[in-house]
Amino acid sequence: MTDEQMAGAGSGAGSGAGGALGGAPVPPVSPGPTAPPRPLDPIDRSIVRLLQADGRASIRSVAEQVHVSRANAYARINRLIDDGVIRGFTARVNHERAGQGASAYITLKIVQNSWRTVREQLRELPGAAHIALVSGDFDVLLLVHTPDNRTLRELVLTRLQSIPEVLSTRTLLVFEETDLLARDQSAGPTITEE
Repeated sequence: MTDEQMAGAGSGAGSGAGGALGGAPVPPVSPGPTAPPRPLDPIDRSIVRLLQADGRASIRSVAEQVHVSRANAYARINRLIDDGVIRGFTARVNHERAGQGASAYITLKIVQNSWRTVREQLRELPGAAHIALVSGDFDVLLLVHTPDNRTLRELVLTRLQSIPEVLSTRTLLVFEETDLLARDQSAGPTITEE
């Protein structure tokens, strides 16, 4: 459905997005140096995967799972943070249960060379979860989570389309999401002591 068609459509309760994409960083980690990145070895990659699945995992738990000492795991995690590989730790949120029952990917065509200006304005949108400059038939891909379709419609038709550098938008409603980083959700998060 194009956003011009959405303007004529009524609002209703969102179908909801049961998965979890993103979340607010807790706390933000300062980016690493601008030097070329060091290559990651298999242990580093395993640590990154483990922390993506459970950002609250203890050093001891990480060390045991990747078969290194706690001191080695601690040093590797700190190096990954210092190098900017790990940019922060987030909570994966079930947006529907958090009162954000309507989710959508919105594609935008923007004025050439206006990416930085548009990006700053998109960051201020309530519910904006992910922004990407992309190639192809459109320029920007935006993921948003809103309480309902009425709020989503208002965000697109009033907020987005009022940005002068935005030439056109197209909204793709999310009916269902699957978090590929999530572990078996029936067992709940793994919490281990230090």
